[in-house]
Amino acid sequence: MNQEIINAFEVIKNGGIILYPTDTVWGIGCDATNPEAVAKIYQLKQRTESKSMICLMNGEKMLYNVFKEIPEVAWQILDLSEKPTTLILDNPRNVAPNLISEDKSLGIRLIKEPFCFKLLERMKKPLVSTSANISGQPTPLSFKEISPEIIKGVDYIVNLQQEKIAGKPSTIIKLTNDSQVKIIRK
Repeated sequence: MNQEIINAFEVIKNGGIILYPTDTVWGIGCDATNPEAVAKIYQLKQRTESKSMICLMNGEKMLYNVFKEIPEVAWQILDLSEKPTTLILDNPRNVAPNLISEDKSLGIRLIKEPFCFKLLERMKKPLVSTSANISGQPTPLSFKEISPEIIKGVDYIVNLQQEKIAGKPSTIIKLTNDSQVKIIRK
């Protein structure tokens, strides 16, 4: 796994995009602070930039680097969640502008899965994570289901867990700074 982390990090550091296993499904990712790399993912997915993508983070320090204010309920949800949970929070900073949605929010997921966690440790920046499919197509449940177009379009494919069937996409909960909570996907 260490060599895969090094390989993926080198590609990301140089503005590339990777195809990698997350704690849920196979994802396409890049440095969340690099607008050109983020644009490459939108282009590959044939997705408009108004449809935002999420970022993976590996802890409190990274979360506070992106959000000045984090509602108390966010910590409660993260502590109580038994499955991967994406939170959409208001007013992100220190990420590529084309990642931030029109309502000035950003979806994030704190991750413990070893490959992603260690890659994030090395990057010291959030990692974009979006399902490995063309926009509007079904989310692939295994590496074998990823379309050739996606496979050809990335700069590096992480050679881990390619035989594993993916879990379900994460739960998505939107939290606003004025304490509104909305479940987007269970």
